[in-house]
Amino acid sequence: MSAVMLNQSPDRLPEAKHIYNHDILNCTADGVVGNHLYSGRALGITEPWDIIQLNETLMPLWDDITTHYQRIGLSHTQDVVWYLNLKELGAHIGYQPSVFFYGPEENQYWGDYDWLNTVEYINSKNNFMSLANKLDVDVPKTVCFSSKSNINIDELKSINYPCYLKAAVSVSGVGIYRCENITDLFENLRNFNGKTPLQLQEEVKTDTFLNLQYKVVGKEAIRLAASEQILDGFAHQGNRVPASHEPWDVVEPMAEWLVAHGMKGIFAFDVAISQTKSGLRFPAIECNPRFNGATYPTLMAQKLNIPEWSAINFTTKYRNLADIDLSDIEYNNKTGEGAVIVNWGTVLEGKLVILMAGSKPYQEALSVELAARL
Repeated sequence: MSAVMLNQSPDRLPEAKHIYNHDILNCTADGVVGNHLYSGRALGITEPWDIIQLNETLMPLWDDITTHYQRIGLSHTQDVVWYLNLKELGAHIGYQPSVFFYGPEENQYWGDYDWLNTVEYINSKNNFMSLANKLDVDVPKTVCFSSKSNINIDELKSINYPCYLKAAVSVSGVGIYRCENITDLFENLRNFNGKTPLQLQEEVKTDTFLNLQYKVVGKEAIRLAASEQILDGFAHQGNRVPASHEPWDVVEPMAEWLVAHGMKGIFAFDVAISQTKSGLRFPAIECNPRFNGATYPTLMAQKLNIPEWSAINFTTKYRNLADIDLSDIEYNNKTGEGAVIVNWGTVLEGKLVILMAGSKPYQEALSVELAARL
């Protein structure tokens, strides 16, 4: 089996009907502002024949977001279940589940154990490293430990500093610490209990990271999109397409392995771009066996046939979509430029993710204008 490129024309690959539940509360870190509102960002990736589950708190925003999508020509379902109980996943004959993350709770109502086991396996950064070594996938030098009590002092000395101390399973960057030296490392080890699997990973010297997304269609790993991560220091702010590089061959063996072992839906790899004496290197950092922040603008851009875009997080003083003025900067399918609201429910907490379509200079100008209006 080999991965193939996704057809990005309006005649997209035919799919089954889906019921979407993209609530993230089961698999995100505590303290993420507005995380109970993230289910709304899946609306723009649905089709009219789908069903979507949304937090009922989003109901007052419905007319404004659907009017926005109607004006820009973005199709979506009108069939909404205004609560997020996962039992709905198995309650609609003929509908396949689409979830942000397929974990034990989701599996209770769908029962795909191959999918579940594959997600749980690769969601461990230690398992990711083990599989990468088995499949000869390029990765940074990494030492894995079943717990901190099993750490050998000689192995700590073998790592070049700075390095990253990581929990094998983490979300939203929680449980990841940068260590300048061995003193930092010992200090940060205090943050973990004695049973947490850990890894030490050498720092990759780069300012550029890629997100390589795959979509499972049938038994094929489809290349969905390569995007470049937009960073503010170490904090992820958004993504940009097209990416400067698309090193699919680096992660292809792992993508094919995942699909062969039962992976469904969408998954992605974080890959660094590193300049070495012998040329560019593309070490894979981790696999996200789920939808990620880049997936929603990616799928919306493909539905609208937008080839060049960026999507970033904005803060806003407003708490209602009706108060936000997008006149003359809203996406226009004739010019191929303008703003598309992706994550809209979080406006209730003063946050939005907005896709900016057009050339890079246009995106930069639009970002300034949006910041001023918001």
